[in-house]
Amino acid sequence: MVRLLRAAVVPVALVVLVSLAGVVLDRVYAGSLLTLLVAGSAVGSVLVSVLTRRLRSWLVAPLSVLAMFGWTVVCLRVAAVEAQVPGGFAEVASDAAGNAVPRLLTAMIPVEAAPDTILLPVVAAWLAGLAGAEVALRAGRVLLGCLPPVLLQAGAVYVVGPNAEPAIGATVASVVTVALGLAVSSRSSHGGMVDGLSPTVRSGLVASPAGTAVVASVAGTAVVVALAALLGPAVAALVDTRPVDPRRYVQPPQVETLDENPLIRISGWALHPEQELFQVVTDSGAGPASTDPAGAPQVPAADGAGTRIRLAVLNDYDGVTWQVGATYRNAGRVLPATEPAPHATVDIVRQEITVVGLSGRLMPAVPAPREVSGARVAYDPGTGTLIHPDGLTPGVRYTVTSARERPDLNLLAIAETPAGDEVARVLHVPDGVPEQLRRLAAQLAEENGASYARAAAIEQWLADHYRLVADAPSGHAYPNLAFFLFGPRNGGGQRGTSEQFSAAFAVLGRLAGLPTRVVVGFAAPRSGPVRAADAYAWPEVLFDGLGWVAFDPLPRPEEEPRPVEEDFRPRSEDPPPSEQPESALEPTASPPAQAGPGGPTDTGGIPTPVLVGGTGSGLLFVVVALLVTLAGLRRAQSRARLHRGDPGHRIAGAWRELTDTLRLAGRPVAADLSATEVAAVARDALTGTVRGDVSATEVTSAAGGVAVGAAFDDRRGPTETHLAVDHLAALINQVGFAPGTATVEQAEYAARAATTYSATLRAARPYWRRLLWSVHPGPLRWPR
Repeated sequence: MVRLLRAAVVPVALVVLVSLAGVVLDRVYAGSLLTLLVAGSAVGSVLVSVLTRRLRSWLVAPLSVLAMFGWTVVCLRVAAVEAQVPGGFAEVASDAAGNAVPRLLTAMIPVEAAPDTILLPVVAAWLAGLAGAEVALRAGRVLLGCLPPVLLQAGAVYVVGPNAEPAIGATVASVVTVALGLAVSSRSSHGGMVDGLSPTVRSGLVASPAGTAVVASVAGTAVVVALAALLGPAVAALVDTRPVDPRRYVQPPQVETLDENPLIRISGWALHPEQELFQVVTDSGAGPASTDPAGAPQVPAADGAGTRIRLAVLNDYDGVTWQVGATYRNAGRVLPATEPAPHATVDIVRQEITVVGLSGRLMPAVPAPREVSGARVAYDPGTGTLIHPDGLTPGVRYTVTSARERPDLNLLAIAETPAGDEVARVLHVPDGVPEQLRRLAAQLAEENGASYARAAAIEQWLADHYRLVADAPSGHAYPNLAFFLFGPRNGGGQRGTSEQFSAAFAVLGRLAGLPTRVVVGFAAPRSGPVRAADAYAWPEVLFDGLGWVAFDPLPRPEEEPRPVEEDFRPRSEDPPPSEQPESALEPTASPPAQAGPGGPTDTGGIPTPVLVGGTGSGLLFVVVALLVTLAGLRRAQSRARLHRGDPGHRIAGAWRELTDTLRLAGRPVAADLSATEVAAVARDALTGTVRGDVSATEVTSAAGGVAVGAAFDDRRGPTETHLAVDHLAALINQVGFAPGTATVEQAEYAARAATTYSATLRAARPYWRRLLWSVHPGPLRWPR
């Protein structure tokens, strides 16, 4: 019996080590299902190795993998049921197998134990148990057999990263387990598990002399001590450092371009008001009157005509568009709860939503969602919005339970808005604000000191002076907002959709010092279809203790808007006469003398000759400055082409110098000509010149390459120049068809060849053409 117990210590130790890896990883999971599944993998893998230890080793792995497949199927079914994942088993398993790694590394913490987030840990645990059991039980290498489970635990620590407290308990338990397994296995090395090994391994273990074991123990201890001495300080220095989060290397789900700025969809929906986007059914008995998990008082959703469903939250404005700017993480059925505002009550709203015509990835939901079932979602806790990573299609159905906050409106009048770095994002005003917008924001702010009074003044201003229409063009950049606010009413100004109303409120609010954002959503019935006509945008302002409070700047349908000119006070450039200083109204001491009849009139102007001369001098200076600038730009361009970059870039620059030279000489080459054909044109262009520039005696081949180091001599004939053009063409072919093989010497040769060819061709031009050669702007603008 004692021998049997000793023989069971090593398998039990392996099971514990693999299970501890599950405990480490489970720190970022919701619930304890992952630990149970990983422990099942540990027991199954080690048990298969124990039961098949008398079989040949090559039979164990296939049997174990077959058992792993069965256990994985069980785990996927259990996880799918627990997470309420829709779809058939084949669909769920295929999706989990194809997305296990990215879903695990992009999932929101705490991670829900769903099929795609448990598949990788379960399989890795089984393989680690199999490897450890085979090495420790079959080969008798207990310490080496503990390595796979320990590596699995190290991988779990890495995946967790900085998202949980240090796994000190699991680490200590692993060390104790390894030590216990080594101690018991050393005492039973001549019995216990030896009886279960093959005769060859058994005879080798029994025949091992005691002296060899002692020497091996001493050597192993020495190695451990040496490693501890060498690596100990480095490891200790890492204790206080923040672990690396592997999630930063994996891109989370992204919204489509259409969803990044859903505000522009308002105008399109307004033109097709009857389009059905989705169906909504609100559970009238949602939520007991108790307390929210985050601690706020909670009441059931009140019955009413409808509810406001949110699609997207837009925090970022760059002067052109409002954008979502959210980071979405794959989430499970239960979403992380956010802390509600201190002075707010929470209503529980449960709705079933069925997509009909709504496209994109953004999922409509009452803020803030706490639980979603029926569809896989990704969640951004900063905005409380959802996306469907696979995109919405007709027929997608999901049930969402939300905790809707209701701020205490009685506190708004005395509430203040936060400031500082935490809200800098929603206070940011990009450059380029039109001056009229600044003046209007300043006018509304100076008349209202309190934060809520400023927000209410902006809301009232927009509702009183502008008209809500469905056919206004989309746009909320600064010019669009300036035209909406101050454009002529008979020219299309002072009218817009909720896109312009909400965007104008948000920009004016930020200019007045209010943290604002824009929200796109729907005014939905409690149950029934939600159509395009129900879509609209509204602004929100952040208040201390109350959270985000929605405002409604839309005008009342029955009210006629007042002209903006009646209430907006544009700043005049010059004060009216009644407000001029007294000194400006006092007469001068003595009026200037008037010229007598027929006498000369001194107007105090500049004489005509001086005016003409000054104007001519100024024009001449401008022309000279322009010519000098062009010459400098041309010279800088040539230097950059011939002497900057790697050899390949410099040879390409020399070739562009040659083609520009031909174009300046009136011999442009077609873009479809090969380098050899261009070289032929260049040689023809030299006909009639009397200058040579390349010494043929120094045009040599370098390791099968193109000639380098050619000298230039003006006393030689044009034959050498022809050779230089041919070799330059060969060099550009080498760069094009064998990139990276050009040398510095070849680049220098190409620069000299191009420079001297240009000088040769320029010298053959008429005098006036040579003067304009260096200041011709063509090479600066000709396409490459």
